Amino acid sequence: GGGQQRAEGGEEGGEAAAAPAVSLPYIQLQLTNDRDAQPMRRLELTDDTEKMVFVSGIITSVSKPQHKTRILKLVCSGCKAVKKIHLRMDQGIVQIPRVCEARMGRDAGDHAEKCPLDPFLKVPDECEYQDIQYLKMQELPEDVPTGELPRNIRLCANNYLCDLVFPGARVSVVGVFSVTDKAGPPKGGGGDRMVRSTVLRVLGYGSQDQGWGRFSQTQQFSNEEIEHFKQLAADPDIRTKIYKSVAPALYGMDTIKQAVSCLLFGGARKLLPDNNRIRGDINVLLLGDPGTAKSQFLKYVEKAAPIAVYTSGKGSSAAGLTAAIIREGQRGFSLEGGAMVLADGGVVCIDELDKMRAEDRVAIHEAM
Repeated sequence: GGGQQRAEGGEEGGEAAAAPAVSLPYIQLQLTNDRDAQPMRRLELTDDTEKMVFVSGIITSVSKPQHKTRILKLVCSGCKAVKKIHLRMDQGIVQIPRVCEARMGRDAGDHAEKCPLDPFLKVPDECEYQDIQYLKMQELPEDVPTGELPRNIRLCANNYLCDLVFPGARVSVVGVFSVTDKAGPPKGGGGDRMVRSTVLRVLGYGSQDQGWGRFSQTQQFSNEEIEHFKQLAADPDIRTKIYKSVAPALYGMDTIKQAVSCLLFGGARKLLPDNNRIRGDINVLLLGDPGTAKSQFLKYVEKAAPIAVYTSGKGSSAAGLTAAIIREGQRGFSLEGGAMVLADGGVVCIDELDKMRAEDRVAIHEAM
């Protein structure tokens, strides 16, 4: 009985194999990873090139999606032979064959005189295209060693992965770390480039925030810590302990420490019945003579807050604090987030606020 069933199944399989192939729609898989992402500084060209990596960072710049050729269709002007070239999404320069295959020996007797040099012509209407978006990801502030500048890497996303993240989002990216040519001819005439640029071909995003810009979910607490928090919450004198724990190296200034504590904890956002929102963020402005520890409080808040960006108002502009439009060569314009965008869901510390120009100070009023 079993053999007879297998025989019938084999016949059905034969009929299915003889049936015409069904064209499937375009399918794109998004890969994710539950493990801890590695910092950007651990990427090495010698070991990680053309390998799948899992890195974390913060998105600082997002370009406008563009259409790019995925399959280039060429037609020989002599023998009308069709040739298709598959392109990688980060490939900048396409090398079109200069000689038709018919001229190189395949059916040379029939097409040797018909195929001239450089015979291929592009057929734009019959090529296949895909959406391409370039992003810039900067390493997380907590991963930057003291005294060093943060590093960044260029990302390349395609199709359904476009327009998924925005400047200021903390993400973990699964992708292939590769080396590619820059678009356009090399400077100084012909010849190949001796220096290549690195790019991370995105295979999937993972959010490290709640709502793309909120408190990090990677902060996990143990059961002992949760029990300790509950005991602290039951303490009737917990407010005084919190106030004293703010900048303990500074003596006195109890009122300022209370204000800084309220700023770090934040308020509760309220949604009114008429759909009006009342912000829960608390803003603090410190005024005082030089040498009264205003900058020390700013430094403490920057280290204590999970998400914080420190900047000085003397060298800040409206574009640097909010957002700026950056021109990126032949790829057009991109939106690059400033200090207030990168500190979304956290605290932005602006020192020397009175040194800022009035037209630049207006830019932060809407965010406040």
